[in-house]
Amino acid sequence: MTSTQSEIDQSYSVSNEFFRLWLDEGMHYTSASYLTGDETLEQAQLNKCRILYDYAEMTPDKLVLDIGCGWGSNLEYHVQRGTKRAHGITLSTAQVEWINGRNLPGVTALLMDYHDYEPAEKYDALQSIEMIDHLCSPAQAREGKAVELYRAYFKKCHAWVKPGSHFGFQAILRDKVPRTRKDLEDLAFTADVIFPGGLNPRLEELIMAIRPYWECVEMRTQRVSYGKTTAEWLRRMRLHEKEIRGRWGDQVFDDYDRYLSTCVRAFDNYWSSDVQMKLAWCPL
Repeated sequence: MTSTQSEIDQSYSVSNEFFRLWLDEGMHYTSASYLTGDETLEQAQLNKCRILYDYAEMTPDKLVLDIGCGWGSNLEYHVQRGTKRAHGITLSTAQVEWINGRNLPGVTALLMDYHDYEPAEKYDALQSIEMIDHLCSPAQAREGKAVELYRAYFKKCHAWVKPGSHFGFQAILRDKVPRTRKDLEDLAFTADVIFPGGLNPRLEELIMAIRPYWECVEMRTQRVSYGKTTAEWLRRMRLHEKEIRGRWGDQVFDDYDRYLSTCVRAFDNYWSSDVQMKLAWCPL
């Protein structure tokens, strides 16, 4: 990955208890899917899992890999659906410890860079939820390397699966560029301080990069859903302002308040979006 383990730990290892205060009960740190707009955050996160489960054409007997598995929220969903074996990889030390401490039946989580991963057996299905933003740095994008890096990722994923497999894939997208200095500074802060080393792809870059290894057979974007998700995260975090300032310091609260506020504006103003894709394995 372009993002190093130390950068990933900076992004996700503030404290498991910190994130528990404002994420949903399942600790999903990715966009939920609000299909009616009336769901709770918890319900909308399960909608997300169900969509990607269906996109991967999962059944309980299939072996699935979740690339960038976070705190194992999607892996837990698989357990609830009866999946017998599910693997996850992440570069966050705190996340691996969290998952393995839960002893989810049939679940194996590894502290692993996807680039170095060599599975012992072929997978029946893949999933990845907003991990790809760690693959290309802003500097590499400026050098024109984004599609090349994303294509290398999709090539490696292709080699990990059995012919005919499917891939439930989700990514944050960057779109319009804001025009004010304050907005540009806030987006740069989010990239440099909260998620160092990463950059959200453009939709057209992903469409180019999946070929010739995968075919996009279904796709849905959910800009509004991610706006609602980040707004709810911000609301919940502010409810715990006193505790956060007391336990982790003013800087942590101020940084995350700025970051989440920027996210809400980004989705509202079309600077950012989110995409879910059903990808089908292609013969070469």
